[in-house]
Amino acid sequence: MDRFDSMQLFIRIVERRSFTAAAHDIGIPRSTVSQVIKQMEERLGVQLLQRTTRTVRPTLDGEAYYLRCVDILRDIEEAEGAFSGTTPKGKLRIEVQGTLARHFLLPRLADFLATYPEIEVSMTERDRWIDLVEEGVDCALRWGQLPDSDLVARRLYLAKRVTCASPKYLFEFGMPLNSSDLEKHFVVGMRSLTTGELDPIELVNKNETQRILLPARVSVTDPESYIDNTRHGLGLAQMPLFHVREDLQSGRLVSVLDSTPPPSVPVSLVYPRGRQLPRRLRVFIDWTVDAFSME
Repeated sequence: MDRFDSMQLFIRIVERRSFTAAAHDIGIPRSTVSQVIKQMEERLGVQLLQRTTRTVRPTLDGEAYYLRCVDILRDIEEAEGAFSGTTPKGKLRIEVQGTLARHFLLPRLADFLATYPEIEVSMTERDRWIDLVEEGVDCALRWGQLPDSDLVARRLYLAKRVTCASPKYLFEFGMPLNSSDLEKHFVVGMRSLTTGELDPIELVNKNETQRILLPARVSVTDPESYIDNTRHGLGLAQMPLFHVREDLQSGRLVSVLDSTPPPSVPVSLVYPRGRQLPRRLRVFIDWTVDAFSME
């Protein structure tokens, strides 16, 4: 393994906090990782990593060396990328929100892979937010307001939402004309996996958002179950317009309370700050921006 490959391995160990995970990501034996790091430390004359039974962390010297390695490899990649013959390649690990991926990314993913045939996409759907660096994920597609973090966030889209219900439900409970009418209604509950609480109905009137918690006869945590229960007449729901456009056009669902719509929700692509940004990730970010601009 040459010096640059050793630097890439060291970066992966620091980010993954694990020899085993870094070995798996790069595709080399665990024993090779230990040998490379030992040789690196002997060559530099310092201890780079502190090892425990559970994790691996950089020493102060290791942290300084990590930052220099990131800068050096970024400069090398940018220099090589200036030549037209350089092709993005390697495994790209992304985490997605399933509904967004199925609507915006998957219909166009074959074109991306045809353009970049040496990139392999490993896509994961999860119901919880994760530490991208520790999990070895290159980027994540996020729905909603983002908490403060060290991640870089690229705003992709502002999703309009609608309040809707099935004709069956509206025949049984009536068409709500304003927020006062909601006292007689139910929702299909969208339940937070973190708190277990139900999302309220949100209505925007003159730039002020009113939040109303309605009873739910059924509650779910999955967006697809959410829309299916709404189609079956089990309550009102608030969903992104792109997700229910065909249902509204076909009459399976009916939009209500249009004069006080729910607030729009931002969609973002996030990735770690201050690390080497591989060309495969850069081209994927640009492609994802284009995919969302086509809506």
